[in-house]
Amino acid sequence: MRILAIDYGRKRIGLAISDPLGMMAHSLETLLSRSLRKDLAHLHAIIRDKDVHLLVVGNPIHMNGTASEMSVEAEAFAARLSEHSGVPYRMWDERMTSQEAGHMLRETGRKAQRDGGVDRLAAQIILDSFLAAQ
Repeated sequence: MRILAIDYGRKRIGLAISDPLGMMAHSLETLLSRSLRKDLAHLHAIIRDKDVHLLVVGNPIHMNGTASEMSVEAEAFAARLSEHSGVPYRMWDERMTSQEAGHMLRETGRKAQRDGGVDRLAAQIILDSFLAAQ
């Protein structure tokens, strides 16, 4: 079962996808957010083309485990995408994934924000965490 992981942000949306068996995560792309309608259409095309059966959306909760403004926004986005695509979603704790992704990119000497590398790597870290917990 293929899984699409989403690191939701107001400006950029990081994407990662599992292999068809749902065992390994691969970074996919960073979508520059344009409008809700266009973002949903782009993601729906990926879901259809890649035969995705589950969406795993990063949940940016506070360190104490309470909901943040962005976690409410990310879940609303996930619900809209699920409704639009017909694919169920799960929210997944993403605390510290963007920082971890930035650290990993800096260690390799890559610029983190210029090409959206942090966002798609954060999505991959979210998906790796989800797959490891299954």
